[in-house]
Amino acid sequence: MSTDRSDDRPDALHPDTLAVGFGYDPQDAFGAVKPPVILTSTFAYPSAAAAKQAHRDYFDGAGPGRDADFIYARLDHPGLALLEKRFAALEGAEDAAGFASGMAAISAVLLAHLKPGDSVLHTRPLYGGTHGLLHGPIAGIGVTPVAIGDALDAASVDEATDTASRHGPVGLIFVETPANPTNGISNIAMIARAADALAGRQSGRRPVVVVDNTFLGSLLQAPLKHGADLSMTSLTKYAGGHSDLIGGAVSGDKAMVGPLRRLRTLLGTHLDPFTSWLALRSLETFPLRNARANANAAVVAAFLRDHPNVADVSFLGFLEPGTPARAVFDRQCTGAGSTFSFRIRGGEAEAFALLDHLRVFRMAVSLGGTESLICHSASTTHYSVPPEIRREVGVDDATLRISIGIEHPDDLIADLASALEAIP
Repeated sequence: MSTDRSDDRPDALHPDTLAVGFGYDPQDAFGAVKPPVILTSTFAYPSAAAAKQAHRDYFDGAGPGRDADFIYARLDHPGLALLEKRFAALEGAEDAAGFASGMAAISAVLLAHLKPGDSVLHTRPLYGGTHGLLHGPIAGIGVTPVAIGDALDAASVDEATDTASRHGPVGLIFVETPANPTNGISNIAMIARAADALAGRQSGRRPVVVVDNTFLGSLLQAPLKHGADLSMTSLTKYAGGHSDLIGGAVSGDKAMVGPLRRLRTLLGTHLDPFTSWLALRSLETFPLRNARANANAAVVAAFLRDHPNVADVSFLGFLEPGTPARAVFDRQCTGAGSTFSFRIRGGEAEAFALLDHLRVFRMAVSLGGTESLICHSASTTHYSVPPEIRREVGVDDATLRISIGIEHPDDLIADLASALEAIP
């Protein structure tokens, strides 16, 4: 009798099916249809020899933590291992590592691949936390961050590369695409080629290309297929989807993810058992929620685009045909997502008047939840970014970031229409 099972091969199943049950056998948990929450901090060894072997497998194995027996929950635990297996399948990756937050995942990637004297290239704008980390603690250890002016233009990437190289070897290229909050697109494949070219100039040291895929997530963009070495996602957002958990994940080849798992052990930034269980629960409805939110977003964006009090809308579905951004979007993405920004006619006072008038939308940071959220980026998510940089990248006092949820679109539009009329 064959032991081959189709659910052991992620390429044999659709994302909707992978999200529900991939990697879990009920017989491993007394027949429970759903994975149990295993709340333990430590795991008993069957023998002294087994204890030694578990530690050898974890610290010396080809994929640290992935092929070892469980030792201690800070290293790994059953719920986290299952979440990582299922998330890797959705990402089309060989492996994944879960972290206590998206910023914990980003921190691990930067610390693993940068050392004093290096430089790091990054796209812009960046999420405020990422910008603060790169230009604060990372710069503080002697790493020079250099921004790419236009991540769709090869000459701009080359210019930034030359600038960075004058400060030291480029250890990593951090790409956030689409960018928060402007939805700016970066050409992942072109940037990966630039990393390949740098390897020849840096005695074979090729910069690691990591993509923050939070704005589109696993279902609408696959950075690894376009040349990225690592794909990072805030599980808090679309994958979690209920605004009730904090988590992050990094996916890629085992050889790339394994060292991050080992570093996670030292930093203590693992994802705890209950949050891992919450994330697994949420993944099951991820495709359904994503489809509904995306459909809603297209309707809401069209309404905003046509409103006289709205200056412009950054919804990816509105990218002009024939432009470099549209060409990359069509090649790199399979949907426009449900988070975007719009600019009202006015400034902070008008933006605040609109926000204070909303009743269905929740005024809060974050994105990707079942509920629709809105915030004033310049005074919230990007408050810590220097004003001159905010202005350069298009995050001004008229900019509002909006994350569309799964409510009825008519109610969302009515709420926005009323609030827009309240602008003085």
